[in-house]
Amino acid sequence: MSHNHNRIGDTVSNTEFMAMPDNIKQHIKLPQYDWDAFDLALSNTSNLILLFREALSHTQNSLKQQFEHNAPADKLVQLRANTVDHLLKRAWKHFIGPEPSLALIAVGGYGRGELHPASDIDLLILLEGNQHNKYAERIQHFLTFLWDIGLEVGQSVRSIKECVTEAKKDITVATNLMEARLIAGPEQLYLKLPEKVGPKKIWPSRKFFGAKLAEQIERHHRYHDTAYNLEPNIKENPGGLRDIQVIGWVAKRHFGATTLQDLVAYGFLTQDEHHTLIESQNFLWRIRIGLHLATGRREDRLMFDHQRELAKLFGYTDDTHRLAVEKFMKTYYRTVLELNRLNEMLLQLFEEATLNEGKRFKITAINKRFQARNGFVEVTNNNIFKRYPFALLEIFLIMQQHPELRGVRAETIRLIRNHRYLIDDNIRNDVRCQSLFMEIFKQPSGLTHELRRMNRYGVLAAYLPVFGNIVGQMQHDLFHTYTVDEHTMFLVRNLRRFTVTEFSNEFPLCSKIIKNIPKQELLYLAGFFHDIAKGRGGDHSTLGAVDAAKFGRSHGLSQYDTNLIAWLVQNHLTMSTTAQRKDISDPGVVNDFAEMLGSQEHLDYLYLLTVADIRATNPTIWNSWKDSLLADLYYSTSRAFRRGLQNPIDQSERITETKEIALNHLRQQGFTDDNILVFWDSLDDDYFLRHSEDEIIWHVQSIFNHKPEDYPLVLIREQTHRGGTELFICTQDESYIFALTTAAIARLGLNITDARIITSKNGVTMDTFMLLENNGEPILDPHRITDIKTKIKRILANPSYENIIASQPSKPLSRQLKHFPLATDITFRTDTRSLVTIMEVIAHDQPGLLARIAQALVECNIDIHKAKIATFGAKAEDIFYITNKQNDPIESVEQLNKLRETIIQSLEASRP
Repeated sequence: MSHNHNRIGDTVSNTEFMAMPDNIKQHIKLPQYDWDAFDLALSNTSNLILLFREALSHTQNSLKQQFEHNAPADKLVQLRANTVDHLLKRAWKHFIGPEPSLALIAVGGYGRGELHPASDIDLLILLEGNQHNKYAERIQHFLTFLWDIGLEVGQSVRSIKECVTEAKKDITVATNLMEARLIAGPEQLYLKLPEKVGPKKIWPSRKFFGAKLAEQIERHHRYHDTAYNLEPNIKENPGGLRDIQVIGWVAKRHFGATTLQDLVAYGFLTQDEHHTLIESQNFLWRIRIGLHLATGRREDRLMFDHQRELAKLFGYTDDTHRLAVEKFMKTYYRTVLELNRLNEMLLQLFEEATLNEGKRFKITAINKRFQARNGFVEVTNNNIFKRYPFALLEIFLIMQQHPELRGVRAETIRLIRNHRYLIDDNIRNDVRCQSLFMEIFKQPSGLTHELRRMNRYGVLAAYLPVFGNIVGQMQHDLFHTYTVDEHTMFLVRNLRRFTVTEFSNEFPLCSKIIKNIPKQELLYLAGFFHDIAKGRGGDHSTLGAVDAAKFGRSHGLSQYDTNLIAWLVQNHLTMSTTAQRKDISDPGVVNDFAEMLGSQEHLDYLYLLTVADIRATNPTIWNSWKDSLLADLYYSTSRAFRRGLQNPIDQSERITETKEIALNHLRQQGFTDDNILVFWDSLDDDYFLRHSEDEIIWHVQSIFNHKPEDYPLVLIREQTHRGGTELFICTQDESYIFALTTAAIARLGLNITDARIITSKNGVTMDTFMLLENNGEPILDPHRITDIKTKIKRILANPSYENIIASQPSKPLSRQLKHFPLATDITFRTDTRSLVTIMEVIAHDQPGLLARIAQALVECNIDIHKAKIATFGAKAEDIFYITNKQNDPIESVEQLNKLRETIIQSLEASRP
């Protein structure tokens, strides 16, 4: 079959099109399929399926080529719909023929003439009356043919009466029918449909708007009311394509508008806003086309699998500070933020035109610049912001001070957006604006809501350009779920939540501490600035501290308050790093941390900031173990301050105190001093430093109350003060015990957060593991606990190197982890205080990571005494306290190099 693409008016060939500059492509009709030639072939073929399949394949390949050469997205979706129109008309003619009582109608997105490469073809076969049986066989042949040629069809076969009945029951059906478009069949039958299902018959515009608004609110809730998800759904997320569709549906229902351009004529959109709406829609369409072509199926989730690929296709490149994919996603996030704002403004305008139609306006004066109209704040006249630029900040303070207000009126939102240009250095240096901004942070409620609103309206970025740099700034990893600006908003929200009485049971310690914070606004400002320098290159903590200090000085804060905010920003990672990467059971580590802080006040502020920061990073990353770890460090440091930094507690004093508390408790249970002290004499001081009094009591009870035939001893406490489930193993020391246990734990699908390995002087190993389920929760199911104990005991009953190999987990990497490759990095240093070698392993997180490291330690004749486990998204940062077989630090460079090579080889070999 011949295809001559130059036959159709201003249409050009594929080759000519691809050679054109992008700005010319916007105005050229895309290359079309030669339907005359198709019709000629159709009249001479007996293989309809092959002919139609070839046409679909040809047009799909052509569309892909045009997409890769930057054809406009709106033209591509229209071209795809037009192609399907042609094929359906011909298939309908062949299988159905001219029938006065039967019409083929496109509905939904296809009805709008918008069809992406793998979108469903939504069809309504409309009957004149109840004639299902008469046409059933022909319709079935027609639909089967469509599936045979490769079209994914979603169809309904209904009479007009049935359409009305279904549309009354289900607003989704009513919405689909609003977008009906005739493909084939009698026009007079088709024209009866919009009359019967229009707003004068069913779903009047007021009821329709209310239902669609409720739908959107529920949909936004499903996506946590944020457009900034790590792998966003470009259709359903807040600010996604569905939000644009909602605007179009409501406009069509109320005004009869057929295009978004009509909203300009009705005064609901300015020409600039319409341009923004269309440009944003085309950008999202282009992403969606790319997803469909890359996956070969309908796909609306912008997953890691495709983010890098699309970033490259869209022309983004890496630079010194940012990856191409981060730049691409920043454009995406800023686009949906803008769409979210337009959606909010337009729906409010629609609300006034529908829900409030005919109602009297209730206007309440607030001050000479603002008033409330039906519960929404608005300016008293359109020149307010021009005459009083500081009102661009004042309006957000008013929202905080008047919780009865439902929001900002749409026309005022538009005025705010149009007057942002007034926020220049003169405004930023105006004491009235600085005072207003500080007052927003000092208000007892509404801070998070108004910061989000300021961000959405673009005022926050205009007033603080350094904040503008992080709007939409993603961090391409699995640790940070949100963009930097959204993470910041969640952090401030977490801090404010500590102050709310009804939530005091969530974080009792935080709720107690924050009541004693003298100036909570300083804490909120520290949270606001903590990541302000992300994406610039360099140490973001140091650069952010400079920005925070500059802000404090310019906004009239005292030198002390300014220094406090800057110090918190500079050190906002210090507490979590200390808790997760250092041995906080060592009094020396606690004393050093206290020295760095300098005061209880600094500790209080930093603890609150740390908890809020971790919880705002990723909703799954906070767990009871981290909660306990940070609380332990907080209490230990508070104790150091009460004691006085000039009089630090030393190890011997700590050991003596621990022994006395445990011994007194055990005496009350009937244990004799002689037996206990003999047992304790077999243990080094390290045991009493690294275990709490409660754990020591449990160990004594367990060991003394079990018989030799019960060994190896495997015991579990469901939940302890350390925030996890505690596994205690006591057995004869063997080199393989730790490796076997970690392998078994990995196979059981559990996470190890902490491991302490103690070997007594008489050759007994006492290993303690803190465990969590994969969801970050302690193990609570009694059957699960029994299964864990049984399987670990079975493996330990026969300790051997072969058992280690056999026990290694074989679970493959998750889909997400595969997209974040990370070279293994291993460093060593000697801890002169503890006389051990500290090995730090930074590696790609994978199932059984700890077990494979343990296996390498066995192979290299290295003993392990303690492990601290931390995972940050796709990256594991684990610390091991190790010695040679003589219990000395490892000084041999050759032995350390061999250990490094063995671990790397083991981890690389385990990757699929």
